[in-house]
Formats: sequence, structure tokens, C-alpha cells
Amino acid sequence: MQKYTKFFIDGQWVAPAMPTPSLLAVVDPATEQPFAQIAMGSEEDVDLAVQAASKAFLTFSNTSIEERISLLDGIRLGLVERREEIAQIISREMGAPITFAREAQTYTCIAHVEAMIDILRSYKFEEALGSTRIFKEPIGVVGLITPWNWPLNQIICKVIPAIAAGCTVVIKPSEIAPLDAIIFAEILEKAGLPAGVFNLVNGDGPTVGDAISRHPDIHMVSFTGSTRAGIQVAKSAADTVKRVTQELGGKSANIILRDADLEQAVATGVAVCMSNSGQSCDAPTHMLVPAESYEQALVVAAKIANEAVIGLPSVASTEYGPLASRMQFDKVQTLIESGIQDGARLVAGGPGRPDHLPVGFYAKPTIFADTNKDMAIVREEIFGPVLVISPYDTEEQAISYANSGNYGLAAYVQSSDKEKANAVAKQLRAGSVFVNYPDWDVMAPFGGYKHSGNGREGGPHALTEYLEIKAVVGYSA
Repeated sequence: MQKYTKFFIDGQWVAPAMPTPSLLAVVDPATEQPFAQIAMGSEEDVDLAVQAASKAFLTFSNTSIEERISLLDGIRLGLVERREEIAQIISREMGAPITFAREAQTYTCIAHVEAMIDILRSYKFEEALGSTRIFKEPIGVVGLITPWNWPLNQIICKVIPAIAAGCTVVIKPSEIAPLDAIIFAEILEKAGLPAGVFNLVNGDGPTVGDAISRHPDIHMVSFTGSTRAGIQVAKSAADTVKRVTQELGGKSANIILRDADLEQAVATGVAVCMSNSGQSCDAPTHMLVPAESYEQALVVAAKIANEAVIGLPSVASTEYGPLASRMQFDKVQTLIESGIQDGARLVAGGPGRPDHLPVGFYAKPTIFADTNKDMAIVREEIFGPVLVISPYDTEEQAISYANSGNYGLAAYVQSSDKEKANAVAKQLRAGSVFVNYPDWDVMAPFGGYKHSGNGREGGPHALTEYLEIKAVVGYSA
């Protein structure tokens, strides 16, 4: 079993501050067996990382745009060179099917770096506003806390704009899927990133995450994860008045309008919802269909769910792998059981593992009908392959239903009439609205309304999050 017992601090791989740190097993969710161990960090490790980042910031914040572009290009090359290795480790540590890990989990990482290089070439860090000169300057040392569902993608979405802005970084990756972050640290080291600019400390949220949130010399925290944990991060950060950005939970509605191709819209909606085994915060997990087409939609959805290819992540033809951990499996099972107990109609799937997979954290693609707003499966983020389908009578009713929950990360609209789709999209209280299942846009900002968080990742908006605004009044004079 491979052991990863060092952290990356001040440009070196160093032992934890505690002489005998605790070790945590990294479990393969397809076999339920540990295959690696990581050392768990402490508040002392975070403090050492912050000291290194603070020292590095004095010089790195003054590097030229050309220098930062060169560093990003080196990182891009490293990601390309080690793409297959990264795909394999992500597949094993969090259960992503290997084809999905290659084509989505690693592809997005490279695309985000390429996009930030393009953004840096034209981004205006200075501008005139009357007699005032506006400067956009790096905010300082940033603490990053990332999740397990898109593990390296979410690291990239935070680290790359932070570096592009001239900030220095202390990061805690998810302890469930930490090994891709170690590979990434090696890529940054090889790319020639100056010592102290990037620092990695493994550990859990209550210890390392909280130490990052509370640290007085960290000027910003960016967190991706559950709303519950995001609230705690914000509370911990409040005493030091640091900036906090959060990409949190979602319960995204998918409104299929009457003029849409119902069969195509429902079938694609089920597939998009179940992608990554339903472990994407912007998954369209609540489908709204016209009442007169409700039963037809359920038949189509059940067919897609029942035909899903669920299996070992290492098999190229596998569409959906296991959930990432036993804790996530148990949560999803509990919510599926609650839907049944609350009286929802089970259209496909249900509790337990698929019959052909007695081992592993596999969940059945599950679809519920005949629900109401008070049910947990309608209100809560399940984060598994579970879809709720509800009927509506009028578009106004569908929009109201879509906007009624606490979340506002994403929403979806399907229509053959682009003007009508755009009109509905404007009325939805969500940070991203996807019309007719569009191709992914690397430049689109991503983040939420309401309990789904604040701040944005992706494109030029991501860079702006890591900058402070300075106004020098009378500069022109």
C-alpha cells in the first residue's frame, strides 16, 4: 500500500509537524478496500504553509503577466504529460468511470488552464476612471478547500486564477480523493513555480480546513462543498474579516417546455442528471414536465435509467461507477428510503446496490414521481443518481416551482423556441441556466444564488475574485 506522508510546503516535500501524525486510508469505492494512506495535517502544518505563502507573496505578487503566463503554460504541459496517470488515479480514488475520467475529469482541467492563459493576455489590471486610476491587485495569501466529486478540476478552478492574479496558495484537498492533488503539486514543482507560492496540507475539514478558515494571515478563503460545511467556513473566517467565496449545494430544476421534443429532452435530462453518478452540484435533479405529458415522460425516463451501464470504473464501456465513499452511499440510500416512506412513486431504481454488484458503493439510478415540496427528496441535495419528476400546468407554475427552494446554483430549460427559452431563463434565480443542453463553455462563470453560495469560478470572473480594487484618486493629475 502506497503511503503519502509528506506535505508540499515552501517548495519542498516535508514531514508533518507532529512527530507521529495520524494516517487515513484512501478507499477504492469500487472494491471498498484501502489502497493508499495519507498523513493528516494539523494547525501547525497550516501555520508553516501560511508562513511560506506570506513570504513568497512579497515577490510573487510583483511578477509580470508574462512570467505568470509562462508558469501557467508549464503547468498546462505537465497536465497534458500526466493526463492518463491523473485519469487513472481519479478513477480509483473517487470511482469515476475511466472513460469519463479521461474525457471529462482531466479534459476540463487542461481547458481551464488554457483559458486562463488567454484571459491573462488581455485582462486589464489598470484602467482610468476620470481623474482616478483603478488598480486590480492580488488579494494576498488564499486558502483553498476543495471537494472530491471533481477533485482536480476544482483544484484547478481555484489555484490557476489565484496564481494568475499573483496570489499565493495554501490548499487542503479532499481527504476522500487526495492523490490527484499530490500529482498536481509535482506538476507545479516541475513547472518551476517559486517556493511558497503553492502549499499543500492534507487533512480533514474540522482540523486543517478550520485552521485555514481562521488563520489571520490568510486574506481569502475559497470553499467548494456542502452548504452545511460552507456555513461553518464562513463563520470561522468571520473573526478575521477575510473574503469568503463559496460554491455550495444545488437542487437544479430542468423545465421542459411544451414545444420541446419531449422524448429527447427527457432522455438527455436523465443522462445529464446521472452523469458522474449524480455527484455534480449542478446536476438537473428535478425535472418539470407539462402535466399532459407526465406519464409519457416517466416511461421515457424509466427506460433510460433501467438501461444504464453500471459497473467497474476500469471498464471503458461503464457509464456510471460507484459513489465516492461509504458515507455518500449511506446518505443516498437514506434519502431514497425517505422518498419511499413519504409516499413518492418509485419509477425506476430504488434502495440497495444493483443485483450484479454486491461489492462497492454502487447506487441504482433512481427516479421518483408523485412528490410534493415537503419531501426531503425534493428539498435536499441528494448527490447521487436520483431524479425527481414533477408535472406543471403553466409555465409560470414551473418557474415558481423552480425558484421555490433554498438553492440557486443552476437551472435548465428545454424548448424549440429560443426566444421563449431565453425569456424563461431570465426569470430563474440561478447562477447558471443551461438552455437545450449546450456544450460546456470554459469561459462561463460558475456559482450560485441563495444557499448555493457566492462568488464565481471559470473564465475572467474567476480571476476577478482573487483581486482587490485600489483607487488612486488624482493619479492623472
